[in-house]
Amino acid sequence: MKIISDIQELRDHLRGQNRASFVPTMGNLHEGHLSLMRLARQHGDPVVASIFVNRLQFGPNEDFDSYPRTMQADIEKLEKEGVYILFAPTERDLYPQPQEYRVDPPQQLGDILEGEFRPGFFKGVCTVVLKLFSCVQPKVAVFGKKDYQQLMIIRQMAKQFALPVEIIPGETIRAEDGLALSSRNGYLSAKERTEAPELLKALKEVRQRVLDLNVRDAISLSKIEQAAVASLAGRGWQPDYIAIRQQCDLAPASNENLEAGEPLVILTAAKLGKTRLIDNLEI
Repeated sequence: MKIISDIQELRDHLRGQNRASFVPTMGNLHEGHLSLMRLARQHGDPVVASIFVNRLQFGPNEDFDSYPRTMQADIEKLEKEGVYILFAPTERDLYPQPQEYRVDPPQQLGDILEGEFRPGFFKGVCTVVLKLFSCVQPKVAVFGKKDYQQLMIIRQMAKQFALPVEIIPGETIRAEDGLALSSRNGYLSAKERTEAPELLKALKEVRQRVLDLNVRDAISLSKIEQAAVASLAGRGWQPDYIAIRQQCDLAPASNENLEAGEPLVILTAAKLGKTRLIDNLEI
């Protein structure tokens, strides 16, 4: 595996490679990331991964400085997966000048859910992803469905800018007890780690209530959401949201959507202690 930090050197190594598949990450790799590498290999060759902790997507009170950085362990994992190039730029490499040009997603998609609770997050994500696409120039790029809203925003960005990149979704990888794998899981205490699978249980309960709902009942989807938030809060969580949305655009779902059989998704974000976890389930 070649480890490259310089953009021009990366382009030189990839010159003539028009089927490259790309997996951007912030490092601290786990099985979820590695599953994306394997998926990337199914859709292109060579496989290029990146590790870059992107300051632009962190808020002023978020964990940029303490975000886990495990480069040597990450390199060993990527080598075992047969990754051809690891692009690991420094901030000076990727942002040699202050990044004054930014990509701002539309408010109806970028300022809801995660965008509401993390202002500017998706602007930072879109900006760095567009720049990484420019550096790597892949045929396909793979993003995990755990970050459901991010996946949708990146997909729409690629479409609207007519980028020659196909966005491939990777399924969420979970621990045996159901907790979605995340680099931030390492922040959990032993007691919190035991409690953490309750987040998925809450999503499954919401899904079942939605599936059992008679669409002509007076019970609204918002009441199901509110009950789920209250239940998590009663267990000591600090929920930001549990939201039932349309898969196509993440607009709020209604009983009419249910009656029409339209695909829905339940998304959640909640703090357990000091650790903020996100998850989702499709319906």
